[in-house]
Amino acid sequence: MSATLPAADKIAIRNCVTIDEFKACIALQKEVWNFDDADLVPLRMFVVSHKIGGQIIGAFDRGELVGFAFSIPGTRAGHSYLHSHMLAVREGYRDHGLGRRLKIAQREDAIPKGFDLIEWTFDPLEIKNAHLNLARLGAITRRYSVDHYGSSSSPLQGGLPTDRLVAEWWIKSRRVTNLLEKNQPPQFKVEQRIEVPAQVYAWKASDQDRPKAAAVQLRNREQFISGFARGLAALGFERDAASNGTYLLGHWDEDLPAAPEEKP
Repeated sequence: MSATLPAADKIAIRNCVTIDEFKACIALQKEVWNFDDADLVPLRMFVVSHKIGGQIIGAFDRGELVGFAFSIPGTRAGHSYLHSHMLAVREGYRDHGLGRRLKIAQREDAIPKGFDLIEWTFDPLEIKNAHLNLARLGAITRRYSVDHYGSSSSPLQGGLPTDRLVAEWWIKSRRVTNLLEKNQPPQFKVEQRIEVPAQVYAWKASDQDRPKAAAVQLRNREQFISGFARGLAALGFERDAASNGTYLLGHWDEDLPAAPEEKP
């Protein structure tokens, strides 16, 4: 498919508004994550999100849904925000900037509605996601949630605990505005580095090597929790020529609310 894939800017990005489009989102989430039916976000949740001010933003290739971003509104300590629960891109359409375009569309939709924060969770072992979130979008993270969802039916989890980092995307901040609108990456002093080996994907998929992935997860969990407790945030992410990843932790110099405690 990649040989005939249209340029990313030729794929239409627009809101999903019909029942058929919501059903297409359900089919795509099953295709991407291979969830059991019990773990799928059902049709009614897409309808509810659409009705109450959430986002279902789709990517369409000649009318066919090939990606979507799904969010619901939330509030914490009197502050309204959007929780972006899912970002899905069909295999064959990945690594072409489509995920980033969907996130940018979320930002463009959220700002006129008065939101200044979009949050989502992501697996700390997923190197590509971390690079997109921190380096390409300008999100930060300063919260670590242990086994966030409990057990998962998705093979992508590799049977490991569903540990998650919470991405905070302050969409009106200098950090994000300078990165997205001026192509100026944020500058900060690196206080701590947390490494993710590229082999972790193969380790998660192998019964024999899965303990290696589990050891990386546990080591990094302890490092994140320790760093965040010292007031650090993950502000950057690097990848080397061998596709190994490194989180870069430091202090963010913009004012923002205190990080809330994650509920068990």
